[in-house]
Amino acid sequence: MRGGVIRRRHDEDEEESAFVSMTDMTVGFLFIVILLLAFFASQYDPSTTVPLPVHKSVLAERDALLEQLKALEEKLKLQQTINVALRQELDHTRLIVAELRQKIAQLEAEIAQLKAPDPLETYINRSLAERKRILETLRDSIMLDFPELDVILSEESDALRFQGDGLFRSGSAVLRPDRVVFVRAVASRLEELLPCYTLGPGSRWSDGCNPGHALIEAVQIEGHTDADGQDFSNLVLSTARANDTFHMMTEQEPGLVQHLNFRNQPVLSVAGYGRMRPIKANDTVQDKAANRRIDLRIIMYVPSRSEEIETVRAALNATVAP
Repeated sequence: MRGGVIRRRHDEDEEESAFVSMTDMTVGFLFIVILLLAFFASQYDPSTTVPLPVHKSVLAERDALLEQLKALEEKLKLQQTINVALRQELDHTRLIVAELRQKIAQLEAEIAQLKAPDPLETYINRSLAERKRILETLRDSIMLDFPELDVILSEESDALRFQGDGLFRSGSAVLRPDRVVFVRAVASRLEELLPCYTLGPGSRWSDGCNPGHALIEAVQIEGHTDADGQDFSNLVLSTARANDTFHMMTEQEPGLVQHLNFRNQPVLSVAGYGRMRPIKANDTVQDKAANRRIDLRIIMYVPSRSEEIETVRAALNATVAP
């Protein structure tokens, strides 16, 4: 009985000892916690802490900014891709612009060349203008001496026309005696003009009388008739009239046959056209009289290419006496 009491007592002592130990540990742990709390409390500074709502707000703002940053980075990547494409397109555009500028420069050069006067065309136009001036000078001087005669410059400004009845009687190929002096005067006036526009021993070119270096190819004495009579007879008659005029002119001025063209051929020549080149309708007496005529036609030399112009100039310059 006593032994049972003693064992129970022993067990109770052990339980009490264990409880005391646990209590001591708990007290020690609490003491440590109190010390830590005291330490953290000593470190607490309200000025360096942030209230929880503010902290949450900052975190939310940070997260929002991170999302914006991510979106901006994606946008930047997209913009960089677009920039690469734009740069490639720009390089391609610059290449096209360079090619277009080159083409424009070529076209402008072609336009400038087209606008530049063609030397050959310029020379021909000046020669034609000089021919008109020669014929007008010849006409004015003739009409000054013979105002009663009808001397007309052709519509093309390439010939002087003398009314046939004024030089020849109807059906005759012989100059009227009272018109011989007129034909001789024409020959003398022509001899004064031709030396400046021809080559050969009679040439007397100078820059003052012929600055454009125009050269006469032919001075043609042309005979024409009206429509009366047979065609062959009219051809013979018109040629005979031209021949008689030629003989009278060269008798007055033998030097006319010495004036040469670019091929060293005499410029003075004759031609008969009969009724083939009327200037009127042959319906009236007046029209027929107008068709019965002598034309003095001047044909200018026309170079086939621009290089010949210098050859013509050299040929005329060679006629100038040293």
